[in-house]
Amino acid sequence: MEEWKIYKIGDLFSHFKSGKGIKADEITPKGDYPVFGGNGLRGYTSRYNFEGDCAIIGRQGAFCGNVRYFKGKAYMTEHAIIAVANDNNNTRFLAYLLGVMKLGRFSGQSAQPGLAVSELAKQLISVPALSLQNKIASILSSLDDKIELNRRLNDNLEQQATSLFESWFVNHDPWNGVRPPDWINAPLGSFVEIKRGGSPRPIQYYLSDSGLRWLKISDVTSLSSPFVREIKEYIKEDGLRKTVFLHAGELVLSNSATPGIPKILDVDTCIHDGWLYFPKSELSKYYLYLFFKYIRKELIALSNGSVFNNLKTDILKAFPVTKASETILKEFDTLVIPLFDAMLNADRENFKLVAMRDALLPKLMSGEIDVSNIQI
Repeated sequence: MEEWKIYKIGDLFSHFKSGKGIKADEITPKGDYPVFGGNGLRGYTSRYNFEGDCAIIGRQGAFCGNVRYFKGKAYMTEHAIIAVANDNNNTRFLAYLLGVMKLGRFSGQSAQPGLAVSELAKQLISVPALSLQNKIASILSSLDDKIELNRRLNDNLEQQATSLFESWFVNHDPWNGVRPPDWINAPLGSFVEIKRGGSPRPIQYYLSDSGLRWLKISDVTSLSSPFVREIKEYIKEDGLRKTVFLHAGELVLSNSATPGIPKILDVDTCIHDGWLYFPKSELSKYYLYLFFKYIRKELIALSNGSVFNNLKTDILKAFPVTKASETILKEFDTLVIPLFDAMLNADRENFKLVAMRDALLPKLMSGEIDVSNIQI
């Protein structure tokens, strides 16, 4: 097995610095280049200050110490450390290695944690020769590349479903831009039963390390997929009579804190009163998912609350809807269901790939698995 040697982190990189400031009004949902900062991806901008491959280390904020590999053009803010390996090291390998080191522990103890570039550069780390770095990076990157490919595929599939929804039910393209006369105008509650989840209280008493899954809004706020598979918290079965238990395949909609987020469950879970669900509906879950995404800005505008935004059930029930004929709705579902099925299959594959990568990562980074004789 090849020997691993100890170096200062800063000695492994030809570039190890924080980024530069950017004005908030330059960051938008659209743009040519991603903007990375202390809280990960912040949006996009029309200019970049970095090109190549690097390890991005969150320097401040909730993502302090988090590491991700990036290749391309991007704008790096002062809240991100950009680390580019020197000629004797592999940047992607070092990104994996730094990722398992829990760099956040080197931050200060103030209310707002932060990493000092100079202090982090002094920390010691054990690394193998470049040849072994390349092999380990190749093994892990093959998994990550497949995960990313699946994510991009799903983004494309969801865009197709969204475009089809808007073409049919917003622009009425198949009918020369004119809504068919047999479509019905009525409140959403006329076609869909809308109910709210429930919370056993005090919730701290019911939280557990195992038991029934307990879906929180925070589980989905950064989730790009239509499907929910990973849920972090559980509650005791004693809490079941005071909450709502839903099976995989059901649609939910957030109605508080960050309202108007639709998701389709891929696991059984309990939902608290910050979620709405739909026991009966004349509209499919796929149609409703796309409909809620389309009207989300309106739902946010209709929500209210002194501390958190809250989308009341009655508001959603009264929301005006134009319901297409049964024939059109069935034709639409026939087209979009295969798209959602493909997204779900890719999500499930990614779940397995992530588990495999996360199991391999610490073993490869510690040298527990010897890959020195593997030919790549």
